[in-house]
Parts: sequence; C-alpha cells; structure tokens
Amino acid sequence: MNTSAEPEQTRSNAIASGPPIRRLFRDVIADRLPGPRPSQAAMLFDSEVDPYWDDQSFLGDFFNEILPQDTCWPDTADGLALAAALAVDDRVPARRRFQAVGLLFSAATVAERHLAEAWPATPPRADADSEIRARNAVQAHAPGLLTRWSVECPAVRLALAGLAVVFPTDRTLPALTPRLKTFLRQHPQGTDIGDYVRFVLVLAAQDTSQTLAMTEKFTDAHWRGTAREAPTRARALHLLGQMLTKVGAALTAPRAKQ
Repeated sequence: MNTSAEPEQTRSNAIASGPPIRRLFRDVIADRLPGPRPSQAAMLFDSEVDPYWDDQSFLGDFFNEILPQDTCWPDTADGLALAAALAVDDRVPARRRFQAVGLLFSAATVAERHLAEAWPATPPRADADSEIRARNAVQAHAPGLLTRWSVECPAVRLALAGLAVVFPTDRTLPALTPRLKTFLRQHPQGTDIGDYVRFVLVLAAQDTSQTLAMTEKFTDAHWRGTAREAPTRARALHLLGQMLTKVGAALTAPRAKQ
C-alpha cells in the first residue's frame, strides 16, 4: 500500500472543497436552506473552486457576490437569505456573523447611503426596484435576527443595533437604551464603539433636529461628509454605515477574539 500518496490526496481534497470557512458555510446553508437556493449559493456548492482562495479572499468574493460593490442587483434580495442564515447559526464564528449582519445592514441602506453620497446627482448604477426588494428582504429577516440579542456576543449586538434603527418599531426602539448600557459604560465618547453606540441611540430617539446636529458633529470630527442639503435620514445612515465598517474592521480582524 502506497501511504506516501495519502497526504497529497488529503491536500487535493482540501483544495477541491475550498478553504475551511467555505466548507463551514456550505454545511450551514445545506442545513438551513435545504430547498431551492439563491444563485449565489453556487459559490458554496459548485465543484469548481479557486485554488488560491483562503478564508479571507473567499469571504470577500462570497459577500461581494451577494451585494456586488455595495450595489443591489435583481438577485441581491434572494441572496440575502444566505447572509441571514449564516448570521443566526452558532457554528459560524462571531466575527463572521457580525459580517453577515453588516452585509444585511448595507443592503437595506444602499439607496439612502448612495443618495446622500451622490446628492444632488442621481446615484450611479442605482436600481430602484432591486434596492426596494433588498430592503424588504432584510426587513423580513430582521425580527428573527433581533430575537437573538440575549444569546449574541457583544460584537454581533453592535451590528444588530444598527439594523434595529434601520427598521424601527415600538418594541425595538425602547429596548435599545437598556440593552446598550454596558457599551455606554465601557466605551466612552470619542472611541469608535462609544461614538457608534451613542449615534445609534440618537437615531433611536427619532428626533430629526437632534439627528441632524449629531450627524454634523460626528462628520466634522472624523467621517467622510455628505451634502448638507441631502435628506437627514440618508446622511445619518451614510454616517452610521461608515461607523459600523470601522468598528467591524477592528472586531473582525484575524487577531480579534471569537
């Protein structure tokens, strides 16, 4: 028996199935979406695999397949079911669940964020129908995601807080302040997480003048600004998206704890 071939065969099998995160995502989606799957699931189940994928490059390609270059396409809404399934499965590492929720936030706010960024011009590559469908898809998934608050880690709770103010309800908004108290105590104003949490609470208050004032304050201090004539909510979500991205970059770095 030629045992020297076994390590090479093991390596070939690993390449054929892709990096570990692809195999994990495939198992989760196979369990949670057993029926017909969105077209983006082909990246998980196709036999052809990019031999140069590692976890990080695969994640970039996979999430970009759902929301290409932060732009909604006709099949984006269907693909968001993959992100939602990954976001609620405890087999998925916390930093990857954070990324999945962050993708849902991005998809739900594409139209408003791009409106603020391009104002007064029309956002390039805008597809209003696809954006509406994507937003509706995220809204349908949001209740199931938010019910996980009590069992989620602090990092994912930060992403869920952003999602909560995108789809405010009489139940979610009053609950945000007590739920975010720990963050307020641990992360003072002027820190990335502290400023993000305080801005979420400003948005939760649904006071347009206060939202505008805080958007101006934070933008002038640290963030890429938008035209003052753009709608306040669009400007606020544009800013919140930047904040969430920066918070996520630290929380999802390879050295970050699971």
